[in-house]
Amino acid sequence: MPAQLVSIEVAPDLVDQVYRALLGAISSGSLAPGERITQEDIAQRLSVSRQPVLQALRLLKKDGFVHDAPGRGVLVAPLDAEGMRHIYQVRGVLDVLAARLAAQQRFRIDPKLIERGRRAARGRNVEAMIDADVAFHRAIYDASGNPLIGQSADPHWRHLRRAMGAVLQAEPQRESLWDEHEAIADAIAAGNPDRAARLSEEHVAQASEALARRLTQQQARNATDTPTHKAHKGDKA
Repeated sequence: MPAQLVSIEVAPDLVDQVYRALLGAISSGSLAPGERITQEDIAQRLSVSRQPVLQALRLLKKDGFVHDAPGRGVLVAPLDAEGMRHIYQVRGVLDVLAARLAAQQRFRIDPKLIERGRRAARGRNVEAMIDADVAFHRAIYDASGNPLIGQSADPHWRHLRRAMGAVLQAEPQRESLWDEHEAIADAIAAGNPDRAARLSEEHVAQASEALARRLTQQQARNATDTPTHKAHKGDKA
């Protein structure tokens, strides 16, 4: 008698591909905060069935990137300033520890990672900029020799990618970020744990401040677009 097996409706890797595609679009701003997403539209745009889209949207909802919308579909969640501040605090601790441990081993970060980042910074592809940034920091996690650092950081980087996307869309000095990265890499290669740790801490603090500044500017723009504000302007005129 043949074994009774339950059919698998959706390949896990397909769900992951849809998840990553949507997360990339949210991170780069292609799917903006407040934008409505429907299964049908995403399935058509990605040329997949609705089932993997449904599963991917459920994961995005669980991770806080989308939330239920009135009627059909979901809405892209806004960036939570307080939540991101907490994530940057955790990232700062992990980055400092990783840089210190990597410097103790005088690890040499592949110069191609920095070249790739500078090249992306000169372009217009925000997702490529994010990918290059993540690759650099993961190289330091790997160089630390402590696998728990990368494992602990990975869940937070999903949200950090989105924060980076918001900043990089408007940041005029994108390439200066890679000056900071190169300085960290030099300190690690020189075997200077204190300098590597300090530069890493400063780098994360500046990234957090840049995001806070970006969100403040966005909130100010949103405020000027409200009907109430426009009415007051009309009264003054």
